Amino acid sequence: MSDRNRRLKPFRTVCAAAFAASLVWAAGAPSAEARPAPESFADIAEGLLDAVVNISTSQNAPAADKAVPPPQAPDGSPLDEFFDDFFKRGETSKGPSRKQSSLGSGFVIDASGIVVTNNHVIDGADEITVNFADGSKLIAELVGKDLKTDLAVLRVKPPKPLKAVSFGDSERLRVGDWVLAIGNPFGLGGSVSAGIVSARNRNINSGPYDNFIQTDAAINRGNSGGPLFDIDGKVVGINTAIISPSGGSIGIGFSVPARTARPVVEQILKYGETRRGWIGVRVQQVTDQIAESLGLKSGPVGALIAGVNDDGPAAKAGIQTGDVVLTFDGKTVKEMRDLPRIVADSEIDKEVPLVVLRKGEEKSLTIKIARLAEDVATPAALKTPGADEAPKSGVALGITFEAVTDDLVKKFALKPDAKGLVITAVADGSKAQENAIKPGDVLVEVAQEAVATPQDVEARIAALKKDGKKTALLLLSNNKGDVRFVALSIE
Repeated sequence: MSDRNRRLKPFRTVCAAAFAASLVWAAGAPSAEARPAPESFADIAEGLLDAVVNISTSQNAPAADKAVPPPQAPDGSPLDEFFDDFFKRGETSKGPSRKQSSLGSGFVIDASGIVVTNNHVIDGADEITVNFADGSKLIAELVGKDLKTDLAVLRVKPPKPLKAVSFGDSERLRVGDWVLAIGNPFGLGGSVSAGIVSARNRNINSGPYDNFIQTDAAINRGNSGGPLFDIDGKVVGINTAIISPSGGSIGIGFSVPARTARPVVEQILKYGETRRGWIGVRVQQVTDQIAESLGLKSGPVGALIAGVNDDGPAAKAGIQTGDVVLTFDGKTVKEMRDLPRIVADSEIDKEVPLVVLRKGEEKSLTIKIARLAEDVATPAALKTPGADEAPKSGVALGITFEAVTDDLVKKFALKPDAKGLVITAVADGSKAQENAIKPGDVLVEVAQEAVATPQDVEARIAALKKDGKKTALLLLSNNKGDVRFVALSIE
C-alpha cells in the first residue's frame, strides 16, 4: 500500500486550507418546492441498510530482512571457512510476511453483484472482502478504478440476487436538503447518520474534476466509499473525504456527486476503464484584473486558454492562446474548472460548437473531441507566438527585459527556440514580484500582441493607457515552455 493510502487509514482527510475555493457551477433544475423533514428516518434506512456493505482489504507487507552480519575472526583463523559458509546461507533469511488491512464502505448497484466504493479503500490490496449486513462475506474482484475521481467498481458472485440501490439526480439537490450517510465508521458496521447538504460544487483541490457535495451528516474513518442518500433513498453522492484535525467528524464531509460518479461507473463496467474527452489545452482562471484587461464586461467568467497543444483538437479548431472560452457544446463556462469537466464528459469524436472571446470579439468555432490518454501529462511544449530578436533592453512594470540571445538561453536554461523578451530582473516589492514573475521568465505577449523588442512593450503599454485601460495582460513562458497570463497595473 502506498504512503498516500497509509495516511488515509482508510478515510481521506483534507486540511482546512485545501478547500478554501469553491466552484460556482450549478446545473439542472432545482426542486419545485422544499420538502419537510420526516418524523423519522427509520423507514428509509430500513430499506437501504442491506444494500450498503463493509469492505475489508488485506495486503502482504514485504518481509523484514533478518540477515545478521558475520562476526569478524582473526586473519588466518580456522573458523573463517565455517563463518563464511554459515552466514552466507543465512544472508537471505526473511522474517514472516506481515498482513496489513484496511476497512471502508461501499454499496451494491446491481443485484448480480456490482459494488461501488472509493479507490483509496482498495488500492494496493491483495485481497478484497465484501461483508454484507446479514453476516455473509464474498471475495471481490476489481473491475476497474479511476484515480481522478477516486472511484472503484468491484464484482462479487452471490448465491442469490443482492439488495441493490440506484443513483439519483444530484443536480436537483439544494443546500439545506436532508441526506443520509450509511457506512462502516471506525469498523463498527452499518451505521446511519443524517444531516443536510451544507454546500454544493466544492473544490477541495483533490483532482481536476472536483465538484463535491458538502454535508454535515456525520462521516468518519471507515465511511469512505459509502453512499449518501437523499430522502427518496437514491444515491446522490459517494462519501470520500472529511476535514478534521482529529480524524473524527466535525460536520464537514465531502461526497462525489452522482452526476460525476455515474458515467465513471458506467464506463468502467463497459470498458474496464474511463474514456474521457480531451481537446489539448491548458486553462487558467480569469481574475478581476485579467477580465478588465480583456474587456470582459460581464466580469471574471469563462476559461482563459493559457496554452495549446500543437497537435491537439484545439489547435486544429483554431483556438489560440489568450482566447476565453465562454460556452462549450451549448453549456455556459462560468469559470475555469467548468471546462475540464464539460470536456471530460463529452462524447469521443463528437464535433461540438464553442464560443470564445478573442481581442474583445466573440468567435464561434467547432471542435472535434479526442480521447484523453489517462497516463499522459500536460504537454510541456505549448504554442507561443514568434518574435524577432532585438538587441536592446528595457524596463517597464517593475521588470527588466531584453531580447533572446544565446548567452541568455544558456544562463536561464531556456528552450533553444524561445521567442519574446527574457526577463533579467524584477524590482523588489513590485506587483510583478507579487505575481511570482522572476528572472528567466520570457515575456511573450503584452495585451495579446506578440512582443519582439523593448519598443514593442513600450508601444503596447502606451496604447493601453491611451485607451483608458488600467491593467496590462502579460503572457509569460518559463524555461520548460509552460505559459501563463498575469495582469499588472499600468497606473
